[in-house]
Amino acid sequence: MSQSAITVTVKLFAAYQEAYGLTELMLEFPHGTPVKAVCDRFISEHPQLGKWRDVTRFGINLIFVEPDTPLKNGDEVVLIPPVSGG
Repeated sequence: MSQSAITVTVKLFAAYQEAYGLTELMLEFPHGTPVKAVCDRFISEHPQLGKWRDVTRFGINLIFVEPDTPLKNGDEVVLIPPVSGG
């Protein structure tokens, strides 16, 4: 079995959830891909999400991480855009 691809579960919130109409996605990436690549992929598929690129926070397995943190097989990823509130 090849070690070149990993599968992660991405939980979708706010604008990301609205763009996809889903609460989670299973995605494959090459081994060693940084978590920010999840956001880049979403923006390539839904360009309107581009405005959230610089303000989205990333979490892996319920821990906030830096955008260049590498993904591992089986990770649960969250992309958290700013939430409007008042």
